[in-house]
Amino acid sequence: MAKVIMIQGTMSNAGKSFFTAALCRIFRQDGYTCAPFKSQNMALNSYITADGSEIGRAQAMQAEAAEIQPSVFMNPVLLKPTTDTGSQVIVNGKPIGNMSAREYFRRKKEFIPDIMKSYKELSADYDIVVIEGAGSPVELNLKQDDIVNMGMAKLAKSPVLLVGDIDRGGIFAQMIGTLGLFEKDELNLVKGLVVNKFRGDRTLFSSGTEILRQRANKPVLGVIPYIPCDIEEEDSLSDKLENNTVGLIDIAVVRLPKMSNFTDFDVFSQYNGVSVRYAERYSELEKADFIIIPGTKSTISDMKWLRESGMETMIKKQVSKGIPVFGICGGYQILGKSISDPSGVENGGKIDGMGLLECETVFSTEKFRTQTKGRFMRTEGFFECLTGAEFEGYEIHMGITGTSGNKLTSVGGTYGGNVYGCYVHGVFDGEVSERIVRKLFSAKGVEYSGGFTDRRSYKKKQFDILADGVRNSINMDMLYRIIEKGVE
Repeated sequence: MAKVIMIQGTMSNAGKSFFTAALCRIFRQDGYTCAPFKSQNMALNSYITADGSEIGRAQAMQAEAAEIQPSVFMNPVLLKPTTDTGSQVIVNGKPIGNMSAREYFRRKKEFIPDIMKSYKELSADYDIVVIEGAGSPVELNLKQDDIVNMGMAKLAKSPVLLVGDIDRGGIFAQMIGTLGLFEKDELNLVKGLVVNKFRGDRTLFSSGTEILRQRANKPVLGVIPYIPCDIEEEDSLSDKLENNTVGLIDIAVVRLPKMSNFTDFDVFSQYNGVSVRYAERYSELEKADFIIIPGTKSTISDMKWLRESGMETMIKKQVSKGIPVFGICGGYQILGKSISDPSGVENGGKIDGMGLLECETVFSTEKFRTQTKGRFMRTEGFFECLTGAEFEGYEIHMGITGTSGNKLTSVGGTYGGNVYGCYVHGVFDGEVSERIVRKLFSAKGVEYSGGFTDRRSYKKKQFDILADGVRNSINMDMLYRIIEKGVE
């Protein structure tokens, strides 16, 4: 059986996912086999494993840090919000239907056998399992039926590290307040504290570390600085979504209300002179060199939002000026002529799309989930440079899209003029992004002087930067002692 450690946070976006990824990388560097685990994840960013199972994107990223293949066992329950009060519920990698928040909370203990089966599978195959919690572990109205924080720690008999975010302020209230709301048996599981995202001279917080140790009566493993590395995030609170920097090449991603898989566009940030912004207002598209419409969990409602917000009008205006537009998954559906939901997969109904592509989408109750690879067909328009470019990625969608337009890739999609669309998440990784960047520079009369950076090598370097930053900031000997000792 594997040794285990659990990472809980004082709040959402405290850095649990990154800290988990860092530990996965560190343990791998130290010669251990290691796997991430999150019993229940709520996210619109997801990933398709080799066997067609759908899991949270963060667990796929953490598996990559550990240099192992992502598995459905790493995230047995995934919630993908469809409305403000409901989600599609995915268990063991497959959707079992949409549930209101009330229904899910009433039923979630039913999934404990699935959770424990997944955990035991990982525990049997790896030296160390790093469990990630969710949100805050002391939401008092939700604790009774918890299956992701202390409820999971008890099931796995796991020691817990509590991570707090000093960058957002109130670190003492975060840490001491959280510990004060634990029950005695829960408090006994907490074996150490980690202060995360410190900016500036850490020696100035030495007295703060001692205050935490005394007031909390728990050891402080370390103070982690704000580490500048480019790691995929899945949280809607991601700082990347607030970026307003405009580079020489300005890529604008439409920030749909139910946007999903925004990590599809992280690849462009590795190119010098290229900025990626997430636009919420139509005025933010006016000077963009390239517009992307991302995936969405609520295609029809987001199409309504585009129409009502003025975004649709601005996108069409930019297309008429020759600005290229690319839609991925739900964004591809939105660019078509119509979107129909006869079976009520989302909320039912039918709506006209933007009509920029010759395709129509009808939702079905069957979710299409697969990894895929292909190449661009002979392509015309702004991105004729994509002809023959190869790619790998995955598809996740409920809709079936029929098209009478030009075939974009060997695995589907279509284009017309300077508007392009397909279902493949990850299509921009690799040589596709380089060809696009070179074309965007050329269109401005500037030659792109940078070279192609292999995406896998780039991400490995970022994981190493993250791991080094964490390793040099915490007491690794104490961490290994906590893991070895476990819980009493």
